Amino acid sequence: MEMTVTGLACIRGGMRVLEGVSFRVAQGQALVLRGPNGIGKTTLLRTLAGLQPADAGTVAPGPDAMAYASHADGNKATLTVAENLTFWARVHGHGSIEAALRGFNLGALTDRPAGSLSAGQKRRLGLARMAVTGRPVWLFDEPTVSLDTDSVALFAGAVGAHLARGGIAVIATHIDLGLPGASVFDLSPCKAEAPDEHHDFHEAFL
Repeated sequence: MEMTVTGLACIRGGMRVLEGVSFRVAQGQALVLRGPNGIGKTTLLRTLAGLQPADAGTVAPGPDAMAYASHADGNKATLTVAENLTFWARVHGHGSIEAALRGFNLGALTDRPAGSLSAGQKRRLGLARMAVTGRPVWLFDEPTVSLDTDSVALFAGAVGAHLARGGIAVIATHIDLGLPGASVFDLSPCKAEAPDEHHDFHEAFL
């Protein structure tokens, strides 16, 4: 399986922010999204995940193959670490959470309520949800926020293991995660041109 994006245009607030986005990610490979703040990295990831419609273009495979980790950790504060992961595992039809606990070093925290965790621990728990989805394409939006150096290494190791199993990862990050064979896609050339508001104003009366 490979991921193919062709001529994708993404909208935010009713306006195009990206257009002509095309790339291909082979099985077992990672793609790192780069570009200045506000270029549309989050909008692109949300479009790839099927959380908002594309304005043009195609994405294959579809949203059912995607798992998306946003800026928000998505943890239930009153549930324990184990309960949070078990909930998501059941949602996606997977039983075991052991690999996720090991991969993100959460084994000693299984009985801790998510609301009592540190910012970095909450982030690791939020990222560990990806490992119980069973989905081949992982999408990450600035995943290393709140993570210390050791936790960044844990995250990179978990993604590397996913790639080794034939998975795919698309990651918006400014950090070099050291993923072997990862390619970089700069979104700057895909920035949509701002509409000419003055021109549109006059055309309304023609």
